[in-house]
Amino acid sequence: MKTYLRILQFAKPYSRFVPLYTIYTILGIIFGIFNFALIIPLLNVLFAQVGTEEAATMVTQRPEFSFKLSFFTDFFNYYFGQVILTEGREGALLFVCVVVVVSIFLANLFRYLAFRIVGELRAHVVKKMRHAVYQRVTELHLGFFSNERKGDLMTRLTVDIQEVESSVVNTLTVVIREPISIIAFFVVLFTMSVKLTLFTLILLPLSGGVIAAISKKLKRKAKQGQSSLSFILTIIDETLSGIRVIKAFNAEPFILNKFQDQNNRYARIQRSIANKRDLASPLSEFLGVTVVAGLLYYGGNLVLSQQSELEPAEFITYIILFSQVLVPAKAMSSSFSNIQRGLVSGDRVLQVIDTKPLVVNKPDAKVLPSFKDQIEFRGVHFGYGERPVLQSVNIRIPKGKTVALVGPSGGGKSTLADLIPRFYDPTAGAILIDGHDIRDYTMESVRDKMGVVTQEPILFNDTIFNNIAFNKTDATEAEVVAAARIANAHDFIMNTEDGYQTIIGDRGGKLSGGQRQRISIARAILKNPPILILDEATSALDTESEKLVQEALTNLMRNRTSIVIAHRLSTIQHADEIVVLQEGRVVERGTHDELLQVSGLYAKLTQMQLTT
Repeated sequence: MKTYLRILQFAKPYSRFVPLYTIYTILGIIFGIFNFALIIPLLNVLFAQVGTEEAATMVTQRPEFSFKLSFFTDFFNYYFGQVILTEGREGALLFVCVVVVVSIFLANLFRYLAFRIVGELRAHVVKKMRHAVYQRVTELHLGFFSNERKGDLMTRLTVDIQEVESSVVNTLTVVIREPISIIAFFVVLFTMSVKLTLFTLILLPLSGGVIAAISKKLKRKAKQGQSSLSFILTIIDETLSGIRVIKAFNAEPFILNKFQDQNNRYARIQRSIANKRDLASPLSEFLGVTVVAGLLYYGGNLVLSQQSELEPAEFITYIILFSQVLVPAKAMSSSFSNIQRGLVSGDRVLQVIDTKPLVVNKPDAKVLPSFKDQIEFRGVHFGYGERPVLQSVNIRIPKGKTVALVGPSGGGKSTLADLIPRFYDPTAGAILIDGHDIRDYTMESVRDKMGVVTQEPILFNDTIFNNIAFNKTDATEAEVVAAARIANAHDFIMNTEDGYQTIIGDRGGKLSGGQRQRISIARAILKNPPILILDEATSALDTESEKLVQEALTNLMRNRTSIVIAHRLSTIQHADEIVVLQEGRVVERGTHDELLQVSGLYAKLTQMQLTT
């Protein structure tokens, strides 16, 4: 129930939907019940229970207005009697038929208007929920994505939200309309016979208990099903991303078996869910008919023994009205079964929304105006969980200087660089820009001063122009071309099919590694940041591409403060300072020549690369 109420929060503002929907629903129910109330006069006319003389004696004066149900029945009977007096039984029959047609038209008109409101509500809820999930995903820290499967997140953004729409939001009509319908029917039934209605209220809860037991099992199976589906999407994503490796290792049978195992498991769960869900409707119908049969036997005996307050025509109408109670009751039981899977999906969606970002702006965070002096790491510690990665790091990076971070893999180089744009926050110590803790500034203003070029270029399935001008919507063609020239990318761009308007495919798959990297550098050049972070930007390139990219990087780093991470030590020999990290600690620092003279770890790493 808690999950259901949380989902309903996305329906706000309620005033946009609830009042109109309630009005249309109530009017539709009133005219629907009125249709069945017309059965009594119709039966009386057909079976000659009412004639001109009887009408004249039964209905004598127009009833005075009141909010009681009896007023409406007396009002109809008054006019019905007038029709019988003036038109006879044939005219009364025509009158009843016309009223039935008009009443059914109005009932269905208001049902349609109510459905339109629900359709708008459904689109509104799903739009807001999907936006909330996507927004939270973009706000979460990088560590969250290291711990979560991408396929699972995609399942929550797509399949789970779709399930919420089909299983939960679609049942809003049932949750609101059907209880009102049941209450309205029982109000009428109580006015007709208290004794018979109390008898039905004893039998109905029995069928409800059976349906509730089935629904409880459905929720457990639904959790297993959504988990299995997320595994399937993860396998698909890994297959598409790693198809080159799969083919190179002849691993198609292996990966296919892996997929087949999860696919079979998901199919078994789905069959089990379908079997239990499909059981709810026929079971509720069987139990409902059983109740009607019991009512028919009990009430029929009362009528036959003349112990009932109902006439035969009224008793038949009572049975028909009660049978209509089963329609919303059956709809509620079916929706209660269907909703369980949607609630599981709702839980999974809300888990993402409820995940709190670990890196957030302070309430009084200021905007970083400009970068003037230096970046300083002061006693910085950081760890992933209980595993320490950086310990007591103290580094100063003056403006305009290039500092290179080197050392064995796992030493904390990339983590150190990730702390500067606040992808993570240090667990102890502080990172300062111009003497102020960067946590006192907004993340947006800090990152606005930085450009990042990673080992694996992150490009989007869009045009070359849009990839270079990413998030710079006011960039002109001249500016983009100028950035591409500085990045040594203009010539190969012009040789592509559509030049700067060429679509580069998923992750830039239509381009070579060197071409992708140069577009990534052009993007950083266009941003023109004062601080530059280069994370092994040339390590995955061949010699020719490395030369072109290195020239582009040299152009990019000119007059900028640069933090360079490199495994190829030949690329950072001219850095103003080289910081050597080992197991999260700074073990050496100095220029290239100074570190070679020390004959420490840096000299050892340099010698190893020279001999390979």
